[in-house]
Amino acid sequence: MRWGTDVSRRGVLLGGTAALVAACSGRAAPVGAPAPLSPPAGSPALTQPVTIQRRHSAARGRDVDLVLMAPEGVPASGLPVCLALHGRGANARTFLDLGVPQMLTDLVHAGARPFAVAAVDGDHYWVGNGTGDDPQRLLTDEVPGWLQASDLRPVTGVLGISMGGFGALDLARRRRDLTAVATCSAALFRTWSEAKARGVFAAEAQWQAAEPLEHLDELPPGTLGVWCGASDPFLAANRRLIDRAGPVTSSITPGAHTDSYWRGVLPDALRFVGERL
Repeated sequence: MRWGTDVSRRGVLLGGTAALVAACSGRAAPVGAPAPLSPPAGSPALTQPVTIQRRHSAARGRDVDLVLMAPEGVPASGLPVCLALHGRGANARTFLDLGVPQMLTDLVHAGARPFAVAAVDGDHYWVGNGTGDDPQRLLTDEVPGWLQASDLRPVTGVLGISMGGFGALDLARRRRDLTAVATCSAALFRTWSEAKARGVFAAEAQWQAAEPLEHLDELPPGTLGVWCGASDPFLAANRRLIDRAGPVTSSITPGAHTDSYWRGVLPDALRFVGERL
């Protein structure tokens, strides 16, 4: 099932058993039910492969989900963290629907060093839009404290899907200490007319200030991995990213802007990140 040009699928938590289903399709998600919601203060000893915390974000002016994922059977305390940024119209629980917890477990079983993935609800291509909703400030000012409260190490890698790829590259400009940046089907815009059609940026100057393709020289060197489907509507923009940024690795393989494509490439993207955390 296609999710549109930069829309990921989303999950919702239902009932006291917290069963996760894919809201866009009505099918049960391919992963087990997440752990119950934790108290607002977080838990310093995460014991479940998946923990969902409800947090108030002053930067966004609303409550958001913080989804923490770790390999099964591995104590989460003290693990390094990769931040995962979802696509437009989706939310943090998208990564549960895509099967990230099982992917982390499979990586560890294959001999990789364990790490955690943290996802949070965002919007507006993960940058501020001047309306008081600033997901960029959420990532830089609030998420670090939330991770510390859960006894996790600071974020040293970022992975983004679609709109999240835009956000991951934007974050890497501001966090040059990141050691891994992975994008899957990054929603990037080569011209103002392309960006304007999305209805996100109020003016060309705002878009130019945020557009990763306009600031590739600001990315931390030797950290970037790029994945994109050969039938993706953002293929041309991703080819420009590859040509001009010189990523450590890049992959253009059959696939579109769909959940099935992302499920196929996420294990490689997570492996890339894990090797560099």
